[in-house]
Amino acid sequence: MALALVLTADLLFGSRVQGQLQAAGEQVELIADRALLRERLRDPAAAAGGVVVVVVDLTDDALGGVELPRELDATSAPRLLGFYSHVDAEVRERAERAGFDLVVPRSRMAREGAALVAALAAT
Repeated sequence: MALALVLTADLLFGSRVQGQLQAAGEQVELIADRALLRERLRDPAAAAGGVVVVVVDLTDDALGGVELPRELDATSAPRLLGFYSHVDAEVRERAERAGFDLVVPRSRMAREGAALVAALAAT
């Protein structure tokens, strides 16, 4: 069982992702602010390997999720899964260049989120 943190201000979609991951046996925390996410990742339990995957909503520019990989220590960083609006290929490209492990359209996240998190957690 992995601990996944979900960075999104969209509580409706975030709850959908949370429910999907919990149904698959994952532990999930919703976080609505990048500063809170950074704080959570600095938590000793997270640093000890508790947080395995961070799911990031790239559709909300106010979250600044694309910048997240640059803020993390590459040696202890969790795997990063970003989702974006399928019409915004530029965000996908920026996220991939920034260092996300996987970037998928929001529709794929809605369909396959649990499987995507499980696959990243296993690597």
